[in-house]
This record gives sequence, C-alpha cells and structure tokens, in this order.
Amino acid sequence: MKNSLNLTFDRTFFCALLGLIAISFFVTFTQDSLLLKSTMALFIPAFLIFYLLKYKTLGVIFISFLLFTFLGDLSLTFFSNEIYIKVSSILYFLSYLYLIAIVMPKFKLSKIDKLIGLYLLGVFVINVFFLYTLYSVLKVIIPDQTEVLLFGLKSLALIILAFISFGVYLNTQTKQSILFLVAAIFIGFSTILNYVNLYYLYHWSFELLYRGLYAVGLYFIFKYMIVDNRYKATIYKLRERYSSDNILA
Repeated sequence: MKNSLNLTFDRTFFCALLGLIAISFFVTFTQDSLLLKSTMALFIPAFLIFYLLKYKTLGVIFISFLLFTFLGDLSLTFFSNEIYIKVSSILYFLSYLYLIAIVMPKFKLSKIDKLIGLYLLGVFVINVFFLYTLYSVLKVIIPDQTEVLLFGLKSLALIILAFISFGVYLNTQTKQSILFLVAAIFIGFSTILNYVNLYYLYHWSFELLYRGLYAVGLYFIFKYMIVDNRYKATIYKLRERYSSDNILA
C-alpha cells in the first residue's frame, strides 16, 4: 500500500515538472514579455507545494537555497534587464553556495581513491582554466566590470558544485548522489544557455531550452530531498526496531 502511494506521489510530482515545461513552451512561443517575466517565479512554488503535501519539514539550508533561487527568479519581474542581471546573479550565487552546503558534508576527501582524486583534480583545473579564459574575453566585451565579476563568481560556484557532486557520486554511487549530480549538471547547462541568451544571441528556442533545463534541475534537487527523506525515515525505523528488540531481550 505504501509503495503504491509513493508511486502516486512520484507520478504527481513528475506531472508538476511536465506542467511547468508546458507553460514554459507556451509563454516562450508567444513571446509575451509580461508572461516571460512572471512565469519564472512559478517554478519554486509549484514544486514546493507538491513537496509539502507529502513532507512537512524542510531543512534550514534547503529553505535558504529555495528562498534565494525564488528571489532570483522573481527579480526578473521587478527589475530592468541591466539591473536584473546583477541582482539575479548575486541571488543565484548565494543559492549555489547553499547547494554546495547541502552536498559538502558527504564529500569525504580522505575516503576518495587517489586515482579518482587525481581525475577530479584534473577536471576541476581544466574547468577553472576555461572559466578564466572566458572571463578574460568577457572583460573586453562587457564594459561593466561588476557584471563580469558576478559572472565569474557564479560560474566558479557552479564548477565547485559540479566537482563536489561528482566526487560524492564516484565515492558513494548511491541514488541520492546520482540525483544531486544530475541536478547540478542541468542547472549548470541552463545557466550556460542563459549566458548565451544574454551575451551572445537571443532566440526563443534557447529561452525554451534554458527554462526546460532549469525546471528539470529543480525537479532533481527536490527528488534528491525526497529520496533523502525516505532514506532517513527508513534508518530511523530500523533504529527504533533495533532499540525495541534490545529492550524486549
């Protein structure tokens, strides 16, 4: 019975993702500026409502991530394009820091195999080098150096997030680590597409893909929290049963 309820909830939660993608397709295709601005603020509340119907508690770090992400989405509605880029970059940067804080405790450097550690370090150095190269180019193209600095900080936070998520996955290979890694990848790609829209070439298909990837990234973050909650509940029940068995014995 419990398994069927979980399946029903999982399907409902997946339908929420499909609904957000469908809305994104509609508003992107119509190119209505008011709808384009306002619908971004639907992503966090939609997932959060469905999540809270099943799970009544939220961790402080997860709440902080949701808050800053929501404010980043909402900033598009209230600020002009120039100010929006700066404000949203700050808010998203803070949200990425809280994502790092969620996964960081599971990153045990001492338990990582030396070969895997060298591989991770190599990937990290290559990504930082590409970021530095892109940062140097943007400093020439974009006159506002504050905007370039925020771009660099946000991108660096994403690289660190992906690096830690990948390290946790290679070390543990659990369902939670896979979900978190996939979420980090989708959020990273959505951010790259947003950069393309802002700095290089705007096209409605890029806008649609950016919103779709962003929605999927949030979906996997929530799925990570759902699976983590189920895992903790299972561990708690096992400990209770073990304690009661010891008392009866």
